[in-house]
Amino acid sequence: MAHIQLKNVTKTFGSHTALKNLDLDIADGEFFVLLGETGAGKTTTLRIIAGLEKPTSGEVFIDGIDVADWGAAERDVALVLQQYSLYPRYTVRENLEFPLKSKLRRVPDAEIKERVDRVANTLRITHLLDRKTDRLSGGEMQRVSIGRAIVRKPRVFLMDEPLSALDAKLREALRTELKNIQMNLGQTFLFVTHDQIEAMSMGDKIGVLNHGRLVQTGTPSDIYNNPRNTFVARAVGSPPMNLLHGKLVSGRAILDPIDLDLPYNGALGSSGAATADGGTTDGRPLTFGIRPEDIVVESGAAHEARVHDVENHGVAKILTLRVADITFHATVSAQTKLAIDEDIRFSWNPQKVVVFDKQTGKSLQYHG
Repeated sequence: MAHIQLKNVTKTFGSHTALKNLDLDIADGEFFVLLGETGAGKTTTLRIIAGLEKPTSGEVFIDGIDVADWGAAERDVALVLQQYSLYPRYTVRENLEFPLKSKLRRVPDAEIKERVDRVANTLRITHLLDRKTDRLSGGEMQRVSIGRAIVRKPRVFLMDEPLSALDAKLREALRTELKNIQMNLGQTFLFVTHDQIEAMSMGDKIGVLNHGRLVQTGTPSDIYNNPRNTFVARAVGSPPMNLLHGKLVSGRAILDPIDLDLPYNGALGSSGAATADGGTTDGRPLTFGIRPEDIVVESGAAHEARVHDVENHGVAKILTLRVADITFHATVSAQTKLAIDEDIRFSWNPQKVVVFDKQTGKSLQYHG
């Protein structure tokens, strides 16, 4: 197991800055997910920890030791990539045995067999041990790739979007398996993804990365319920948080441009209330964030909207509602019968509203 720290890490490639003053702290035995869009700097972060890239500036620590001068082999990390790094002419067993037969860390034959058999059983690939890897499906190859990392018993597992090439059903199954494996091993996992469902379902902690900067770190619940800014609010959640512009007047949310008046029961209840950034909400252009599940669709609610679209997701329906030129999402039960262009009544849960400054996008309630 290992505690990983990056302190003030910057990485440039020519004129491009991939990481900017990145501070990252991954606890010993933690499943940490780094979430970000393509080009956010996720893979660069992982490669710096692995020792495959050197930071332009800043420090990298594993268990409190500065590993700047350590090569990848000395750091004892296992890397699992989206592309399956397997030897196609070898059997599954030979692929799993390979890292245990290196000159650097030769393991006795009896222990090699015991480790390979145990990992194969854990990943349910025992029946594939004598098959050549070029005859495996994508899901089977990724299981073998993960198994080859596990069999080594490394200090740290680094995983770079290992599930993204798999179909949806297999991704879901392997998400559960990986989380169970991490819990059973008690090892430190850094999992890199652009998929917020993977991040929310697997991570003990999530770090949201945007253009080489770590925007927010916290538990999935923290990130979901208390986003630091509008970028995080939209990065996490499917569908994402609704962001509606307006202002607070006497404890009521007035939405632009139609003067839609909705209740607000949060900490910034009055127009002169102090905010987390030291200002007030008096006369300030704001953005109100509300999750789709906190939009209440029911007869007798205060306001009317028209159903613009209905997506059936099996367990729930996601509605796109329109009021004049404003559109927003609401989540309702799958049993709710609604048709496009139908008029419905709605309100929102006034205690679940997050208030952001419209100009900067920063939450006025966030205390980090």
